[in-house]
Amino acid sequence: MIVGDGPLRSSLINQYDDQSVIWWGYEPDQATRIALMQVAEVFVLPSLVEGLSLALLEAMACGTACVATDAGADGEVLNDGAGIVLSTQGVTSQLRTLLPVLLEQPVLTAELGRKARKRALARYTIDRNIDAIETLYDSLLSQSPVQAA
Repeated sequence: MIVGDGPLRSSLINQYDDQSVIWWGYEPDQATRIALMQVAEVFVLPSLVEGLSLALLEAMACGTACVATDAGADGEVLNDGAGIVLSTQGVTSQLRTLLPVLLEQPVLTAELGRKARKRALARYTIDRNIDAIETLYDSLLSQSPVQAA
């Protein structure tokens, strides 16, 4: 199942027009998106360019095994066994090799999902991030002002 839209959607649909892929498209309802991630065996984010993907963090928080490229901060997010990081070079061939393995190894995907959720809760909750921003602002405000030259 492919959830979401992007510039490659129409060409991918044409390439994989058989019945083996369900093209869900964009899902505006948050509860439905979360439910889809919770039942997914694997969440794949094959971005070539990325900042920090909120969808990846959501999938991790749902306890879904995650695979993402090392584009932007996504590779760092999946450090320490929280997921599988792919190179941005040759993504298609890497996924062709990896996805069948993951689908045949439910114990592995369950463990990856457990580690992903643990890392998301430890490092990427909204409370933790707000606290970090407040700490940063406090430290900046306590410093002496920089004098203009």
